[in-house]
Amino acid sequence: MRQIVSIQVGQVKSYLMHGEQAGEKTWKTAFDKRPVATPVIVARSGVDGDAQADRKHHGGPDKAVLMYANKHYGAWTQEFVHLDLGPGGFGENLTVEGMTEESVCVGDVYRIGHLVVEVSQPRIPCWKISERWREATLTDRVRATGWTGWYVRVREPGVISAHDGIELIDRPYPKLNVSTLNGVLFHRVEKSPALLQQLQQCDALAEGWRQAIPELRA
Repeated sequence: MRQIVSIQVGQVKSYLMHGEQAGEKTWKTAFDKRPVATPVIVARSGVDGDAQADRKHHGGPDKAVLMYANKHYGAWTQEFVHLDLGPGGFGENLTVEGMTEESVCVGDVYRIGHLVVEVSQPRIPCWKISERWREATLTDRVRATGWTGWYVRVREPGVISAHDGIELIDRPYPKLNVSTLNGVLFHRVEKSPALLQQLQQCDALAEGWRQAIPELRA
């Protein structure tokens, strides 16, 4: 059964970079997201009380809310026993049960209470995952596993709570699951002309991805 496990928000904070070459350099992020009491309001801009430090690469209509599969945390905690990984650990707003990158497709429309969201793209893992946890290999492991999470845009704002059910109400692109897009991005799936054409014609795919199709053809 698809449902919300927990809801997280974060505020922009400054941190010291780690590593031998970091010195006194700092970086800003709202990656450290913590569970909040529910119910919470989700507007078109995202979850009430949430923030992004880098508005160029995070936030905006196509990246309003980040979702992540609770299922993955079991494997992560076994591999990285020294890290306190749990809901919100990968910077997600919604930790969800019954959904993974294999079972979620771009363009999927889900109803959560009165909220309606549409899957727009995979989350592209960057250096901040490793920096947040001070674990140099973690970002590469996210890329290798494909356990990236996915972004949704808000089609109808609403109020949600932990343990709300998640109902699939439309799936216009059943062949374009998040795992396939990750495979294209990380060179694990053949970038056939037919697949790239499907991506180009997928109206639900985030504009940034569609603009990058010519580069993916290279």
